[in-house]
Amino acid sequence: MIDFTKQDEHLNWDATNDNVMGGISSGTMTYSNGRSLFSGVIYLENNGGFSSVNRPIQTLEADITHAELEFIGDGRTYQLRATTWKDGVRINYKHNFATQQGERQVVSFSLNEFQAVFRGRLINGAPELIAPDIQQIGLLIADNKSGEFKLELLQLRFRP
Repeated sequence: MIDFTKQDEHLNWDATNDNVMGGISSGTMTYSNGRSLFSGVIYLENNGGFSSVNRPIQTLEADITHAELEFIGDGRTYQLRATTWKDGVRINYKHNFATQQGERQVVSFSLNEFQAVFRGRLINGAPELIAPDIQQIGLLIADNKSGEFKLELLQLRFRP
C-alpha cells in the first residue's frame, strides 16, 4: 500500500513534464492538509500537454490482480500507470480514470485491463501486465486541456 496521507510520501515521487519534449507544462507532488497532491498547470503550446509523477515500488505478490486508488478529483481525466522492465525492455502500461470535481472516490483497476503504451501510442503484442513485474507506479495527466490540475491522493492499495 502507498499511504499518501503520510507527510513524507510525496518525497518518493519524481516529476516528468512535457518540457522533455519542448513543452512548458509543470506538475509536481507535494503535501498539504494531510494528503499528497499531484498538481500543476498544463499548457498545450510547444507540443506540450502532459505532466507525470512516478515512484519505484517493492515487488508485489503474484496473487495481486487489482490496484485501488482513493482520491479527491478536480473533474479532469488522469492515468494510473505501471512500468515494467523485462529482459532490458521498459514497458509502460496505462489505465485512464475520470474524476468528479471535489468528490472523494475509490476506483479499482484490474491489472489485465491496463494498456501498454509508448509516448501515448498503444503497443500491440505487449505482454499482459502482472503484479510481480511492476517496478514503478505513476500518475499522468494528458487530457488535451490547458489549465490547472489538482488530484488529492489518499491511498493506493494492491489487492488480489
